Amino acid sequence: FRIMAGKVKWVTDIEKSVLINNFEKRGWIQVAENEDWNFYWMSVQTIRNVFSVETGYRLSDDQIVNHFPNHYELTRKDLMVKNIKRYRKELEKEGSPLAEKDENGKYIYLDFVPVTFMLPADYNLFVEEFRKNPSSTWIMKPCGKAQGKGIFLINKLSQIKKWSRDSKTSSFVSQSSKEAYVISLYINNPLLIGGKKFDLRLYVLVSTYRPLRCYMYKLGFCRFCTVKYTPSTSELDNMFVHLTNVAIQKHGDDYNHIHGGKWTVSNLRLYLESTRGKEVTNKLFDEIHWIIVQSLKAVAPVMNNDKHCFECYGYDIIIDDKLKPWLIEVNASPSLTSSTANDRILKYNLINDTLNIAVPNGEIPDCKWNKSPPKEVLGNYEVLYDEEMAQSDGTDRDLRSRPGQSTGVKGSRARDSGKPVLTTWK
Repeated sequence: FRIMAGKVKWVTDIEKSVLINNFEKRGWIQVAENEDWNFYWMSVQTIRNVFSVETGYRLSDDQIVNHFPNHYELTRKDLMVKNIKRYRKELEKEGSPLAEKDENGKYIYLDFVPVTFMLPADYNLFVEEFRKNPSSTWIMKPCGKAQGKGIFLINKLSQIKKWSRDSKTSSFVSQSSKEAYVISLYINNPLLIGGKKFDLRLYVLVSTYRPLRCYMYKLGFCRFCTVKYTPSTSELDNMFVHLTNVAIQKHGDDYNHIHGGKWTVSNLRLYLESTRGKEVTNKLFDEIHWIIVQSLKAVAPVMNNDKHCFECYGYDIIIDDKLKPWLIEVNASPSLTSSTANDRILKYNLINDTLNIAVPNGEIPDCKWNKSPPKEVLGNYEVLYDEEMAQSDGTDRDLRSRPGQSTGVKGSRARDSGKPVLTTWK
């Protein structure tokens, strides 16, 4: 497709269909071109080659790409947890109130990722934690895979040993040939709607990490399981009960091909406001926004903030029955294929709005510009956090000095007092 007059214009319906259906199958797709400039949508594999020292390739000022070179610091499951843990420790050393802990040594405000260990490296630490609560359920995920591949649940140590044997590794000492996994405490009390588990897929665009500037997409959605949820141990192997990934659910007998087991975020918000109240719902979404910003702040110091780069992440959030949001993972290449008509419209608009921020008004890209586009080109995006603006009006200082302040896109409430505050992340 071409970028013209600030809008993405598909040349034909056939081109649109081919492009969307092949985004993840090709190494890279040339999105738009004229005789002066190129714009590429690249896969995560290709981006490594572009920024590899061995290739000797250098991007020119009129070339921009859709991944940061080491995006995996946020999008690999193990590295995301590692960076968030490091971020907590740094805030603790600084004496930041954000790193405050309760009497049990648990973070009060930064407890938004389930307890997680890397296997096989942290096996002994995991066993120690498991024995504190032997009835707990844990979920194992390969660090470098997506779409629910390789995921399974366990509630006995013997199952870990069986996994180790099946992986042709005799012990947890020699790990060189073994694929890394993360094992996380399973959220066994998810919020259910219609008796079914769901999670949120939210899109977040980062135009620069230093200073951090990010945008939240308004048109996210919920992904539902096709089978009613039960914490029963007899159903631990039934992925239609536990995993919301469309790649898995679409193979279920009860999968609905019309709505694809999806709800819009606006429908979820309406449901929560009618069942739990508007104030509680606003607080939940404020906390989700707060979690996203904290996760980006956690990786900002280690991210290679190349001026040619931007990135649209797919955030996966689970809400438990106490309306506490949990960050499960962040995807570097959220699926752009469509499973329903509504899905196709949403993702077309997502691509359109993303490109209009990356290349405002369809002009020739210039990696030297300040990456602060005018409001009229944001489309369905809204500014989630602008570090420069926050520092200039003191918001960032407030965020670090006030315990648990939850500041959202459209104003906020302090978590501890419930009193409105004047500052926002904008």
